[in-house]
Amino acid sequence: MEFEKTIGVEFTDKKLIETALTHSSFANQHKNMDYNEKLEFLGDAVLQLCITEMLYSEFVEKSEGELTKLRALIVCESSLHEVARALDLGRHMRMSRGEEQTGGRTRPSLLSDAVEAVIAAIYLDKGMEEARGFVARNFRSLIEMAGRNEIVFDYKTRLQEILQENGDVDIRYDMVKFEGPPHRRKFFSKVVIDDITMGRGEGFSKKESEQTAARDALEKLVRPEDFDA
Repeated sequence: MEFEKTIGVEFTDKKLIETALTHSSFANQHKNMDYNEKLEFLGDAVLQLCITEMLYSEFVEKSEGELTKLRALIVCESSLHEVARALDLGRHMRMSRGEEQTGGRTRPSLLSDAVEAVIAAIYLDKGMEEARGFVARNFRSLIEMAGRNEIVFDYKTRLQEILQENGDVDIRYDMVKFEGPPHRRKFFSKVVIDDITMGRGEGFSKKESEQTAARDALEKLVRPEDFDA
């Protein structure tokens, strides 16, 4: 399986990783097929332990309360979504056509749950040491950022702070369009800086689409060739 190469783990029991990558919407269309919900439950506990161990070892000077706050920053939907994006996890998921058409392959909640399911699958197939290795490889940068107080998931605020360091700039968010039924409407936004479109985003609320547009803009700050007028 291609995803095994991506994560650097070859499974003995292929069914475990297949289940980890199967959303309930897909399983509901096939009789007697397992999906990743129970694996998510186990994976959350394994991830909590792995992150706790890493924080305990690396930040010996911090108090219990400080370590708890750091862990909460790392073991959360936004952090897990970042890991899923880095692994291109959405592309490997098995889901129904309807789920896919409503943005399932990029939905933060779906992808963050799948990361936990993958961790559980590794734990069950390879044991705790392999699970620790996966977590260390994929969460190391988040742990380092948390230790430096650099984890920011309010992308709009962070973008404003960076852009206004040298004076006022005009920042606005425009909704480009929306589509889909009222109960599952998808919004598309762009962030415009001094009349230059600096980022684009989408989400299932206006707020979410603006946040993803801001994140796109932040990523482009180091790639100015990606700006478009």
